[in-house]
Amino acid sequence: MTPHNEAERDDYAGTVLLAGDPQRARWIAETFLEAPRCVNRRREALGFTGTFRGSSISVQTTGIGASSFLIYTHELLDHFGPRTLIRIGTCGGLTGAAALRSLVISSEVRGEDAVSGQVFGLYDARDCRPDPDLLRRALEKAGELGIACRAGLTVCSDVFYHPRGSGISRFAAAQAAGAIAVDMETSALYRIAGHFGARALSICTVVDNIATGEETDYAERQALFTDMTRLALEVACAS
Repeated sequence: MTPHNEAERDDYAGTVLLAGDPQRARWIAETFLEAPRCVNRRREALGFTGTFRGSSISVQTTGIGASSFLIYTHELLDHFGPRTLIRIGTCGGLTGAAALRSLVISSEVRGEDAVSGQVFGLYDARDCRPDPDLLRRALEKAGELGIACRAGLTVCSDVFYHPRGSGISRFAAAQAAGAIAVDMETSALYRIAGHFGARALSICTVVDNIATGEETDYAERQALFTDMTRLALEVACAS
């Protein structure tokens, strides 16, 4: 076990889905996995392992933001052995084309600006893209499943409540660069995966759109994650 994870060394599968919210991790395990068992309860950062269509799959809670995310992913990669990580999280759309409730796959990620990303910036900035095979499979599977999905540049920030506010003007530079969405963990994912020689992919559901001012109700969010979870599991099984 590690300081933040009470699991045994072989309790995690080779592929781990990463969810920020422990209740989402539990919902995914109980809804989609066969014979799920809870392998970590420490700090309520719930982790589960089960099977999906005969493939062993794990789900691990990572919390909010890069600092928390890096603790759990570092311990997973350094101690427990998985070599494929798929983030299943939320994001804010930066363009009307990133429709509310649709999926965004980050094909490249950058820090929001020069001062953002001091935590995930510890890892090599060259590793800011997903595994190309995982990206290709995700786009293929999304087409097969009829899931609304858009791949493109995303930006990542380790500041949620920013002094500049949360309006669209904050993201003018990101929009100008062609970014379609913003989240808090994808840069950390791609960089730490590169550091450990692992494969990674970030799939996010658009829960609000900063460009249009639309947002989903928190009460519907678990139901919103069905397509994202189905896609991630299909990619995991094809890996």
